[in-house]
Amino acid sequence: MSMMNYKLLNFYIHGDNRGKLISLENLKEIPFEVKRVYYMFDTLPNESRGFHAHKNLEQIIIAIDGACTFLLDDGTRKEKVLLNRPDVGLYIGKNIWREMHDFSYGCKLVVLASEYYDEKEYIRNYDEFLKSLKDGADK
Repeated sequence: MSMMNYKLLNFYIHGDNRGKLISLENLKEIPFEVKRVYYMFDTLPNESRGFHAHKNLEQIIIAIDGACTFLLDDGTRKEKVLLNRPDVGLYIGKNIWREMHDFSYGCKLVVLASEYYDEKEYIRNYDEFLKSLKDGADK
């Protein structure tokens, strides 16, 4: 586990010759109550997404098909994380800048979020993100 507010979660695969299944439950495999689920698809390899942070939202992102690279930034360190397995979820806590790059063709991501959508929850400007971290440290 990193010192940064993220971690990879390994999910248990149930399966036999008919196929595989992963079950995710609030406050068990998912360390928060899920209030929103959304997914990304039809991604293109030459496009990037994200470029924001959240003030209080927690997320788990799962690449259910394909792969992409996350660039995570806590204002001090930057780390890259490859998501390419449906049995691994990327937990991202609050105040982490995230960018998604290097999508494989047709990558599909599912996102589990701890809060309902609220545009005021987003920090979409990197300089404002850095300022919010400094302001928080000054309190």
